[in-house]
Amino acid sequence: MEQYLTQNKCLFLTGATGFLGAFLLQELLEQTQAKIYCLVRTVDTSTGITRLQENLKHYGIWKTSYQKRIVPIVGDLSQPLLGMNADTFEALAKEIDSIYHSGAWLNYLYPYERLKAVNVSGTQEVLRLASQSKVKPVHFISSIAVFDSLKYAQKHLTELDLPIYDRDIYLGYSQSKRVAEQLVTKARDRGLPVCIYRPPFISGHSQTGISNMDDLICRLIVGCLQLGRAPELDFLLDLAPVDYVSRGIAYLSMQPDSIGKVFHLNNPQPFYWHQLIDWMQSSGFPIERVAYHNWVNQLRSIRSAHRNPLSPLRPFFRKRLADANMTLPELYQQSRRPRFDCQLTRTALSESGITCPAINASLLRTYFEYFWETGSLTHSDLPPRVSSKPLFAAA
Repeated sequence: MEQYLTQNKCLFLTGATGFLGAFLLQELLEQTQAKIYCLVRTVDTSTGITRLQENLKHYGIWKTSYQKRIVPIVGDLSQPLLGMNADTFEALAKEIDSIYHSGAWLNYLYPYERLKAVNVSGTQEVLRLASQSKVKPVHFISSIAVFDSLKYAQKHLTELDLPIYDRDIYLGYSQSKRVAEQLVTKARDRGLPVCIYRPPFISGHSQTGISNMDDLICRLIVGCLQLGRAPELDFLLDLAPVDYVSRGIAYLSMQPDSIGKVFHLNNPQPFYWHQLIDWMQSSGFPIERVAYHNWVNQLRSIRSAHRNPLSPLRPFFRKRLADANMTLPELYQQSRRPRFDCQLTRTALSESGITCPAINASLLRTYFEYFWETGSLTHSDLPPRVSSKPLFAAA
């Protein structure tokens, strides 16, 4: 691994126009002096650099000094050779020294077949790039979702465990990440230098609160506040702030002994859905708990459902799994979930000063203040009986 680290003058990053990808790009720019080639699905390089800049600006992390070190590469994860022609692909393969593959299509409604081209075939093309011309390390951003199988229920899973079951993984996204990780693992077994990182749900920045308001958890919070009701679920919110995940990946990727290893970037301090509801109630939000199926019926029937951020996800909440005799959210209750151990990762990070922040009242306040400041949550979104800004904002 050390021989690769000394050659890191040019890096290749996928997913830089996403949430984690933006912060990972920032960390690589801050922690290295490398030029960073970023795959962007766009019409030309000029539009590509604009998209990258606007994404970093959106998350409040753009610096003008970054521009000279960011090189947009017009391409597409779903296409052969990542959407490049053979000459461009070959030239890139010769130029870059390491690959960070963060790009993926995250969708909880689409089946595996719909996501395969981006999440699986795209990973295959990344591995092709890594082995062409010269060998390059691949830092693959996987997910703890690769263990989304009832066969892992209540099992204690460490970084040394490999996902071996896939027949009863119900989410197409989880299936696609499991197959993609399998490809990366096989490439590692054949001698390609590889590191695999498995984050959980990625929450907002722990200091600024900046969040991806399109993700499931943010939609769930705002959607429930609009309804004034939250479903009763025994659901573990394994949330890792984006700055912890991005800093952790960047640091671990530069350590000589990381090669060949898997890292769990989940939060070592459990936090449950009911604790979040307790905090919202104590902070002045009039929200009540209701049975899950009653909550789904309300979400389906309210007139303003087109404004509720959960509206596009109603099929996800309603879908019943015939063979499991339950809905998808019920499948993910804590009694049916594995337990993830991240001790090896924490040990690897022990000298870096990088630790995962606890999900507590202070962090929740930071997130909710961001929701208010950006207009993601407004008085018009809340039930009429809310007459003023909730109490937490005055703290």
